[in-house]
Amino acid sequence: MRELIFILSILLATAGANIFAQQEEVWTLEKCIEYAFDKNITIRKSELTNQRYDLYAGQAKAQRFPSLSASVNQNFNWAKSNAGTETGLTGTNSTGYSVSSGVTIFNGSRLINQIKQSELDIESGKYSLETTKESISLNILNAYLQILYAEEQVKNSEKQIEATTEQLRLAGERLLLKGISQADHAQVKSQSASEKLTLANSLSQLAIAKVNLMQLMELPVTDNFNIAHPDLSDSPNQNRTPDVKAVYEAAIAIKPQIKNAAVNKEIASLDEKIARAGYYPSLSASAGIGSNYSSMGTDSYFSQINDGISPSAGISISIPIYQKNQVKTNVAVAKTGYKDAELSEINTRNELRKNIEQACLDVTSAQIEYEASLESYNATLESSLLSDEKFSQGMINSIDYLVSKTNLIVAESKLLQSKFNLIFSYKVLDFYSGLPLTL
Repeated sequence: MRELIFILSILLATAGANIFAQQEEVWTLEKCIEYAFDKNITIRKSELTNQRYDLYAGQAKAQRFPSLSASVNQNFNWAKSNAGTETGLTGTNSTGYSVSSGVTIFNGSRLINQIKQSELDIESGKYSLETTKESISLNILNAYLQILYAEEQVKNSEKQIEATTEQLRLAGERLLLKGISQADHAQVKSQSASEKLTLANSLSQLAIAKVNLMQLMELPVTDNFNIAHPDLSDSPNQNRTPDVKAVYEAAIAIKPQIKNAAVNKEIASLDEKIARAGYYPSLSASAGIGSNYSSMGTDSYFSQINDGISPSAGISISIPIYQKNQVKTNVAVAKTGYKDAELSEINTRNELRKNIEQACLDVTSAQIEYEASLESYNATLESSLLSDEKFSQGMINSIDYLVSKTNLIVAESKLLQSKFNLIFSYKVLDFYSGLPLTL
């Protein structure tokens, strides 16, 4: 009984430790991306596809070697027999053994090109997987920043409520002293309720942002999901002057979608060579050895097997003469496929260039927007502080005070949005330059 209690205590302690660890777990951006790579269904399916490419490549290479097969035949035969006065069926049996091998000597380089193509399929699969991972990484970065932005919105809403609550308290005291009207007091009270609603909306947006990130990670939604908070207190404006040409040249050399498009074009060129192999004769060699036993023979079983050994060897050539335009059609289709692969490569490069042009423009625009938002916020904050002081002293009415406070809330929200928009723009530009996604 004591042993059972001891075991249960250990299990409960372990379970409690796991729950505590889960509650205290903090997800960094890198950890979110790593987890997504491990759980994402698209990535896992791509990995399975690459495993199939490995198997196909091994099969293609094995076609270079001779085949080997063995067979055993056992036959039973019956025939009418008129021996003496009796008529009936007489049965005989025979056994045959054979081993045969064959190898392709020449088939218009079809086999060589198929092996090359299978190796390129492996390479293409790897680049395709890398492209998928990069796309998921960017999505997770965006979702991660959305959480940080939503958290800042919540903090700002709480600060606004705290400030307005203090003003509401002062307005209540002034109302008792007949320093303000009931309408002015009601206006401040309405502003306090409005800010509480804004806080509720901010909390809702934060919850949605967390759910969005967890779903991108394929992580079951939990209330105990917390992310790490990098230090973003410094001014994010780096005053960059992005060079489209330099970024494009860097990206064209490293981005997996570009490499994948080039590999696919090479695969398409091999399709044409494989199709053209149908115009050429194919040469193959074969060899075998066999032996037989028959119950009709007079020698023993093993004597017949030993004496009946008969090796064979041969060479065969298959010459295409007329194939109903099949080879011609295959070559034409392969040529069309190559042209399509060329266009796909050009389109991939163009899309990359356009994305980089947009990323550079986004950085420039985000920097300008951030500086303008910062200037507007500083001016609005100064005005709001003066309005707070004047309202406390009864120098302005509640409408003027609420207008000033609303302007501050709007300016603060725009500044926060421009800040995170600028951070994301920098990260996208770094992504195209080949830098890792970190915060």
